[in-house]
Amino acid sequence: MSFSPLGSYLPGNSWLHRLRPGAKLLGLLVFAATAVALRTVPSTLIALACASVLSFMAGMRARDFARVALRFALVGVLLFAFQAWQHGWERGLSVVGTLFALILAASALTASTSVDDLLDTLVWALRPLRPLGVRPEKVALAFSLVLRAIPVMLTLAHDTRAAARARGLERSMRAFAVPFVLRTVAHAQHTGDALQARGLGDE
Repeated sequence: MSFSPLGSYLPGNSWLHRLRPGAKLLGLLVFAATAVALRTVPSTLIALACASVLSFMAGMRARDFARVALRFALVGVLLFAFQAWQHGWERGLSVVGTLFALILAASALTASTSVDDLLDTLVWALRPLRPLGVRPEKVALAFSLVLRAIPVMLTLAHDTRAAARARGLERSMRAFAVPFVLRTVAHAQHTGDALQARGLGDE
């Protein structure tokens, strides 16, 4: 399984690891709201610096950071070019930099918090909403499936790209996109069948 910034717990003893999951979730929410609300060049640089420090404190190594940055660059470069063309380079930098800072902050959260702790906290936080029809356990299940899907999708993309390269079609978008979509749909169908076999899709 290839490295995934989200859903990859890295055991450690830093203050970030010892902080309660609820406090980290609340901190991530405040960080995201502040970064998106400000979204200026100075605030973006500060957000990137803070998120980078947190991700390294959570246990991410330099090569892990580089992998996250490289994968984000595939989308970030296009997003920056579009924003810069429409609104200027300052807007492009603030939008792309803020998005990357949020990814790093989320990476720090999942790297310093086990998935079980995150799900338990999510269930606890949603319990007051039961009278409104919210099913905390099902929300937690959906959350866990998303975390699981991230490294799976990265692996499928890597394998599909390798297969296209082996056929000499590394520059063909069709040779990558069509098999990747088919594999993704097949994985989703297998996941749905597994859930239904356990009676989780009947209600």
